[in-house]
Amino acid sequence: MSDMNDLSGMPSPSAPPTIVDAQRAAMALGLDRLDAQLLLLHALGRGWNDRAWLISHDADPMPGHAWEALLLQCVRRVAGEPVAYLLGEKEFHGLALQVDARVLVPRPDTETLVDWTLDLLRDHSPAASSVLDLGTGSGAIALALKHARPDVQVDALDASAGALAVAQTNTQRLGLDVRFIQGDWLDGIDATRPDAGYDLIVSNPPYIAEGDPHLPALAHEPLSALVAGADGLDDIRRIVQAAPNHLRPNGWLLLEHGHDQAAAVRDLLEARGFVDVISRDDLAGIARCSGGRWQAIRNRDFPDPRGAERVAVK
Repeated sequence: MSDMNDLSGMPSPSAPPTIVDAQRAAMALGLDRLDAQLLLLHALGRGWNDRAWLISHDADPMPGHAWEALLLQCVRRVAGEPVAYLLGEKEFHGLALQVDARVLVPRPDTETLVDWTLDLLRDHSPAASSVLDLGTGSGAIALALKHARPDVQVDALDASAGALAVAQTNTQRLGLDVRFIQGDWLDGIDATRPDAGYDLIVSNPPYIAEGDPHLPALAHEPLSALVAGADGLDDIRRIVQAAPNHLRPNGWLLLEHGHDQAAAVRDLLEARGFVDVISRDDLAGIARCSGGRWQAIRNRDFPDPRGAERVAVK
């Protein structure tokens, strides 16, 4: 039995009579309903997507060992630790990914970047398509792309050995063929891919400014994957500058960024010489990603990604 003495301010360690009472007790500690349900399922040894089971078994007795496990997780959640770390898993683009404190928790906003990449790949020759995911973290973007388009060659790079270990575990669990590379942004590509380059380079890089007031709420996630200089654009600048050397003719660079950074990122892309520079909104109507095409003589017939749901510029 774990030591319960450090649970000051918590309810008695004796288990509530039923499962629904345990859920109410967790919510009384300050957890919202969804978090309480997910942690309760985890403590009971059920899958995180088995919420319907809770409803049909809400009057079942609450086992003492499960209550103790739930209390310990509630302490961590109240302290700000992401639910995904407590569960060890997060769903992204329909895939269940293993996550821990070595990687950022994948966000739904990033699915906008995946969907845009898939749009660009649609109807493109599968024999010649290749994508590089920069700063892959848990492998979320790369694995979602490979799952949706198994015919496309997908490489993924990260500077963190710990992050790559998580990504490789996810690759093995999902049975997807993604090549992982350790390196510092595109500096890590020179020795490993000296051929004609990629059709698309995509990235969800760090883009939070130093001293941003939202950072304390993200204290449990790796700072190096969040912060990028005084204005949050240091890593994006590096990627934009180096990407043309690794893109095939008419290849695209797509970047996720902050809710107020779209104009600045478009300016960086245009200043570097990218054309057809545009931004794409997320489901909340926020310009979440921006990208551009590296123009060259040879045309690889990528479809024009501009559409009514995207924001055309200049």
